[in-house]
Amino acid sequence: MSADGSRFDPLVVVELTSDTKEEAISWLLSRIRDTQQNGGRPIQLEQLGPGVSAQEKENPNLFLVGATRQRLLSGAEDLGLFKEFHDGSMRGFTCANKHNFKDFQDGDSFLSMAECQYIIKHELDTLRARDETHVPGHQQVKLYPGKSIIRRLLSKGILIQVFPLHQKEELKRLSFSWYQKVKLSFQPLDDIRHYYGEGQALYFGFLEYFTFALVPMALIGVPYYLFDWEDYDKYVLLAAFNLVWCTVILELWKRCSASLAYRWGTLSRKKAFEEPRPGFHGVLGFNPVTGREEPLYPNTKRQLRVYLVSLPFVLLCLYLSLYIMMIYFLMEGWVLSVHDEEPTFWTGILCFIPSVIYAVVIEVMNLIYRYAAEFLTEWENHRLESSYQNHLVLKVLVFNFFNCFASLFYIAFVMHDMVMLRQSLATLLITSQILNQFMEAFLPFWLQRRRNKKMIRKVQIRKTLEDKELPLADQVRLEADMSTYLGTFDDYLELFLLFGYVSLFSCVYPLAAVLVVLNNITEVYSDAFKMCRVFKRPFSDPAANIGVWQLAFEAMSVIAVVTNCSLIGMSPQVKAYFPESDMQLILWTVAVEHGLLAFKFILTFLIPDVPKHIQINLSRLEFESLEALKKKPLSMCPRAKTLNPTMSPVAVLRCV
Repeated sequence: MSADGSRFDPLVVVELTSDTKEEAISWLLSRIRDTQQNGGRPIQLEQLGPGVSAQEKENPNLFLVGATRQRLLSGAEDLGLFKEFHDGSMRGFTCANKHNFKDFQDGDSFLSMAECQYIIKHELDTLRARDETHVPGHQQVKLYPGKSIIRRLLSKGILIQVFPLHQKEELKRLSFSWYQKVKLSFQPLDDIRHYYGEGQALYFGFLEYFTFALVPMALIGVPYYLFDWEDYDKYVLLAAFNLVWCTVILELWKRCSASLAYRWGTLSRKKAFEEPRPGFHGVLGFNPVTGREEPLYPNTKRQLRVYLVSLPFVLLCLYLSLYIMMIYFLMEGWVLSVHDEEPTFWTGILCFIPSVIYAVVIEVMNLIYRYAAEFLTEWENHRLESSYQNHLVLKVLVFNFFNCFASLFYIAFVMHDMVMLRQSLATLLITSQILNQFMEAFLPFWLQRRRNKKMIRKVQIRKTLEDKELPLADQVRLEADMSTYLGTFDDYLELFLLFGYVSLFSCVYPLAAVLVVLNNITEVYSDAFKMCRVFKRPFSDPAANIGVWQLAFEAMSVIAVVTNCSLIGMSPQVKAYFPESDMQLILWTVAVEHGLLAFKFILTFLIPDVPKHIQINLSRLEFESLEALKKKPLSMCPRAKTLNPTMSPVAVLRCV
């Protein structure tokens, strides 16, 4: 029970450093518990007590955060969450109209657990400083009126972390239906969305869709491999199929993504105004949009950092990658010469060693570069998280693409060696899949279980209790020590590279699609396992699509058109039609490639991104909002003072 006598269900944990001053803790708690009129957040907050097996060194500054059902419903309205209306359409939730929404009842199931925790996070993030100049007890931590207190404490190291709690029973049910039993069926995407939010559910939806989309390629590739393996030049038909496949699946995914996002209420939801990142710094000034006092940083200075430091660094890394690639080819040439001089079983095995070593080096370089890219992007001092992510994704994608595919392009278009291309592609693909499975699932779990003696002891407590209820204090401290889930960045990056291997060069190695299908099946189980057992529960990300990764996959499909057309032009079957003129062959290849690119963009235009019935529902909602605006004077609206001419019709409908 909370202090006011209502039931207290902890949803989120706030952890401060153990040396945080008492006056700072008292001030923060009083600000959170203050009334909304005074800038507080009327949510429930309790300090965590000691566990069953408490130790003296345990951090006492852990706080459980929850909220009453009414407060959560008000937060859902403030955030503009879309829920299913009684007529089946998706509409912005309002407390005044709550009984007209489907599945609304006196129970607690109307809002998903992920939505409840996201609302709590929003309440904490929007707790703003008033007239305080600094955090009590920490004179060096300055506060600015209107700025987020939680973000400020996080950037200054007073606040260690804010994370959502797992719900044991829900997690057990989800784990059982998701990964604990091997079955040939679709993933429980609605359950994943309910527990982890739309961002995670869309990733697993895309992983599932990509796997099924690879099945036609795999079915064609197996007989192609079995009956035409020794003839390396008969890849024209598979390359032609590649051209259509990589375009169609991405266009159909847009429709699938739109259907999921509409069903989950994120398709028509407007993004909230972005606050500055916690790590953003600059000279104190006034934001011309919000009028609040906040750090300002000249865009010119940021651009100079990008073009004079970050860009040269990326180019230097690309040169280093090229240099290592040439070393690999020297190793490959030496090994082949040894095998030609004395062909034995062991020299045959030795022929694969350079490719395996090079594949491992590629993964190591990608990992090191990732840390360097994160450091550089942080140093560029981007104000918004979206800008930071876009610059980071661009840096990582450019290097990973060059690092992983440069050797294959060199073998195909400089050396013209299809036998070596097939061998290198197979080695790179298999080695990278094994390393990724090890790095993404097994290594984090191994490190998690061996982090320190305290963690081992708590894991053992969980094992001995098995199905018994773990005491809340022990559960919270157990989860607080777990690794933090860093998002779907690495997962999408892995799928991007696998999509590249299949779409660019699978015509010369037909089993590539088969290997990726097998990898994706194991990826579903390993990703589900690490989400449920290895990492802290992440906050919901109310995404409407896969974001910048859609553009990345589409860019790869354009490159695939050029690559496959070039491979077709190099095939002996096509060269036979141009025995006397190489220039004529090149011109025809370029013409066909341009025609296919035009066809690709026409196909993109002809296949709507959003299914027709969803477009109709969205248009109907907008029409009804305009009609409601005409019929009901704004003076009758209790929120009329908050309306402005720039509000969308949907926002107006939520008000009236």
